[in-house]
Amino acid sequence: MTTPTQQHPYVNVPETVSKEAQEFLRTLRDPALMPAFPDAGDLAGWKKVQAFAEAGTATSAPRLKRYEHTVGETSLGGVPVLDVRPKNWTDNGKVLVYTHGGAHVMSSAASTLGRAVIAAHETGLRVISVDYTLAPFAKYDQMSDQVIAAIQALRSDGQRLSDTAIYGDASGGGLAAAAVLKMRDRGLGMPAAIVLVSPLDVTASGDTETTLRTADPNALDERHARQAAAAYAALEHHKDPYASPVYGDYATGFPPTLIQGGLKEVLLSGFVRMYQALDTAGVTVKLDLYEGMIHNFPDRIPDAPEAIAARQKMRAFLHQHLGL
Repeated sequence: MTTPTQQHPYVNVPETVSKEAQEFLRTLRDPALMPAFPDAGDLAGWKKVQAFAEAGTATSAPRLKRYEHTVGETSLGGVPVLDVRPKNWTDNGKVLVYTHGGAHVMSSAASTLGRAVIAAHETGLRVISVDYTLAPFAKYDQMSDQVIAAIQALRSDGQRLSDTAIYGDASGGGLAAAAVLKMRDRGLGMPAAIVLVSPLDVTASGDTETTLRTADPNALDERHARQAAAAYAALEHHKDPYASPVYGDYATGFPPTLIQGGLKEVLLSGFVRMYQALDTAGVTVKLDLYEGMIHNFPDRIPDAPEAIAARQKMRAFLHQHLGL
């Protein structure tokens, strides 16, 4: 049996994951080392946290060098976006809308450009990365409205929902699902498919929020998660389906959905509960879980066989439901 790492003593490095994943696990640091998150109303404090995170978590540079692509800055429906196109892209009318993670309070389309580039490279699709306003400068309802505004602007330009999919990771996964729920409820139609990688349930009420709390130092610790949730939505709104889509009613429909995650993730209960809610409602849904994997592993350990397999399944799923 392997032993915990010296850098972060409670991390188990299992023999059952690839050597690439094992090597990455040994590099993880305690998330409690992040600066303390401020109260929801401390806007100056949040600006400092966001600047710190933006400088320390940018994933753009390695991906920009590794994958040939083009990227343009534009605005859709008054919302800034990055328009990412892979090498040798030809316009087939298909678009993947991406909503980045960061606990709703960190990161941007720029600092997560690497993730959008990977998605474009792996799927061959044009990717629209939505640079929505972070909490607490926008709340949950405003964020999903911004995503919808970008999609509606695409539609005004001739983009068909049947040729459009949406992909979100971590808090961006919850945001993607919330935006689609709201589109359905407003009678705006829905995209052809949705991919949720490590999606966030803001209530932090699932069993693994306790049992796996120390298993994945790649995720926020409890103190940071609580402050981020408060910045995103008032406590009485945490179970609003537009804040935590796991509480949504899917009986009236939802697009085919792929949910991916790892068995180390503190958020695992949320993945399972979301799958059960969709499956019980008769929605086409696949829950794709990976042994020993951490939060957002397809991007964070890009060369691990597990990550490659997950991205290949994402590609196949999107191509199937976009008619490619």
